[in-house]
Amino acid sequence: MKHIPYEKLSKKKKREQDQKHRTTWGNLNPVTRKPANPKAYKRREARKWEDDPDTVLLFFTLNVTVNPF
Repeated sequence: MKHIPYEKLSKKKKREQDQKHRTTWGNLNPVTRKPANPKAYKRREARKWEDDPDTVLLFFTLNVTVNPF
């Protein structure tokens, strides 16, 4: 079989050849990860009081009537 340079292959042949070279990452996730910044503001933690059912907000209203006499 004669060797044909990749650039001169048809689209179909290029796709077939590319597909042969492709593999999966398996269980490895290729996304780069880094630890969270401990000094950074965390909105989720700041709003945790809303998720906590034991936290009860109490609002007191004080009705004060002023007697003008």
